[in-house]
Amino acid sequence: MKLILTAAVEKLGEPGEIVEVKDGYGRNFLLPRGLAIPATRGAEKQIEDIKRVQADREVRDLDHAKELRDQLDQLTGVKVAVRTSDSGKLFGSVTAAEIASAVKAAGGPSLDKRRINVPKGLVKKTGGYQVKVNLHDDVEGKINFEVVAA
Repeated sequence: MKLILTAAVEKLGEPGEIVEVKDGYGRNFLLPRGLAIPATRGAEKQIEDIKRVQADREVRDLDHAKELRDQLDQLTGVKVAVRTSDSGKLFGSVTAAEIASAVKAAGGPSLDKRRINVPKGLVKKTGGYQVKVNLHDDVEGKINFEVVAA
């Protein structure tokens, strides 16, 4: 079965690649999870869009990673709004995707949520927190954010 990957799949490929997989793997795993789409002529035209979006999020080289780290260090006013109880305890959890969108909303760079490292159990109440971002193999940034009641 020929498929076009829409997300990175470990040991298979990156977004935008056309891969050949067994029918069961494609039909039962990749397609239902939205990790791939069937390789048709119309879908092949979408590869350009997928690769363009991927390139926007990608850290190009070491200098670009250092530039992003400097932008994150100077960034202030990152707020993540979540539902809380009266005492300030969270009803849910704060995800890497929420942090990435809060950074973008605060005027920061667009980050891939998979690069943001949110340790389990870190965010339990409202307040200020800090998480690490793996920008490059040699460069690690930090995001300071505040969790506020929605």
